[in-house]
Amino acid sequence: MTDDWIAAVNARQSPIPHEITEPSPLLDGTGSLLQTGWARQPLLDCNLENAYTTRIRPIQRLLVKRWDYYGVTSPGGFFSVTLADLGYADMAFVYVIDFTCGSYHEETVTVPLGRSVVLPRNSESGDSRFSNRHVQIEFLVDEGARFVKMHWDDFGGVPLDADLRFDFAEGHESTVAVIPIRGKRFYYNRKINAMPVEGTLRIGDTVTRMDPSSSFGNLDWGRGVWEYNSFWVWASASGLLDDGRTVGLNMGLPIGDVSPVMENTLLVDGRIHQLGTIDIDYSDTDFMRPWTMRSDRVDLEFTPFLERVAATNLIVVRSEVHQMFGHYAGTVVDDGGSTVRIDGLVGWAEEHHARW
Repeated sequence: MTDDWIAAVNARQSPIPHEITEPSPLLDGTGSLLQTGWARQPLLDCNLENAYTTRIRPIQRLLVKRWDYYGVTSPGGFFSVTLADLGYADMAFVYVIDFTCGSYHEETVTVPLGRSVVLPRNSESGDSRFSNRHVQIEFLVDEGARFVKMHWDDFGGVPLDADLRFDFAEGHESTVAVIPIRGKRFYYNRKINAMPVEGTLRIGDTVTRMDPSSSFGNLDWGRGVWEYNSFWVWASASGLLDDGRTVGLNMGLPIGDVSPVMENTLLVDGRIHQLGTIDIDYSDTDFMRPWTMRSDRVDLEFTPFLERVAATNLIVVRSEVHQMFGHYAGTVVDDGGSTVRIDGLVGWAEEHHARW
């Protein structure tokens, strides 16, 4: 990806994103989006049965992509588990980053043309599940909390077990986006940052206890129909400010027509602040070089300390992601005009290419 391409994407973004404030279905009877923009809560009913991006109706199911991605940032590392239905295949994958020794490990189960992953219609209720002889995963939603429960028989030669609670206080806001893509394609996404996490992660004989005062979770809940060749950049972080308030960052170069919507937000103590246009600059030949995120309200530098590379090649479905873990430092101005100072906040920034 060239610097000119990054500049072109940055230039296409609207400085005044439209906020969705009224509930409605996501799609009308013809498969067109009824609303586009961003919201603080998931106000739209995700009626994917109305998706209409091909006249060959039996193929439509293969084109719809759905996933639930949970992550936890703790002082010693990062843990993530995902359930995904990509139409062509179901996937379950888990990875663990060790910040202390700078290593990571991940495992994936893929079921071609499978219907083994259960995902809910909407993000605020319903459970997600996958199981086979060796892997059992559940994502549960209850009032005031979300739960990740899982067992993986062979995670690098030892079993992995997780039993985690993500606290989700009433009124905690999200970054919700409805992005149109050419030809009635679309992306409906909800990202929740800075959820305090408690529970245990056991890998073999090593047990990590998550403390809600220092471990913070995020959810990336995605549904949509993309173009076959897709690309995006996502940057995120969850943690604490020096004054003890919770903070979350969500930024990126999204796919599709980004003119009516922005995913660039700051979360402080559960309140979303819409940041509008942000110029993101990085090197795709040396991802370990510092990244910058700048606008009239944002002056951040992201300094990576670890690169995770993940690639999938199922012939029809291909994916390559460079996910950098590092520290954010700088300033962000909230909606009230106050400057929020960020110093050493751990998070990530990634570049993702997909053919799906």
